[in-house]
Amino acid sequence: MMDEATVRHIQMEGADALLDAGVVVPLMRLRLPFRKQPVEISLTMRRPCLSGQILIAREYLSMGVTSEQMWSFTKEQEMEFLSKHGRAVSRMIAYTVCRSLFARKFLLRPTAWAVRNFMRNDYLLGAMKRFVSLMGTDPFISIIRSAERTNPMKLRMSQKRKGS
Repeated sequence: MMDEATVRHIQMEGADALLDAGVVVPLMRLRLPFRKQPVEISLTMRRPCLSGQILIAREYLSMGVTSEQMWSFTKEQEMEFLSKHGRAVSRMIAYTVCRSLFARKFLLRPTAWAVRNFMRNDYLLGAMKRFVSLMGTDPFISIIRSAERTNPMKLRMSQKRKGS
């Protein structure tokens, strides 16, 4: 019989595994001679460790905009947002790419620079919107509720009394 803490721990590991799959964002396309198809370089944004999440939260909160406001931006508002907060957005994306302490120490600035200089604006804002929505637990609430209902290991009404 599993206690409630063990069940919660398993559910949290499942949510972390889903978040660690990452979001692939195209960075740039290169046309090389003697190739028909261009070579596409992309970045995979994954959920960082706690220290990276704290740094992302600090950057995000310093911008003074909510996720709901970002989803309802017009094109002009997106451009204004990028002109004011472009460096912070590129740094937040770099934090999701450079997850380890070593990578943050040595690769964060070059990655943020590459994001600012090579990534298209619509990919930049789309990546940020998508990842901000993934940072919370909202996408997994329905999955966890469904798992709780269909869990074969969960004690039923008659089993609680008898224990068998």
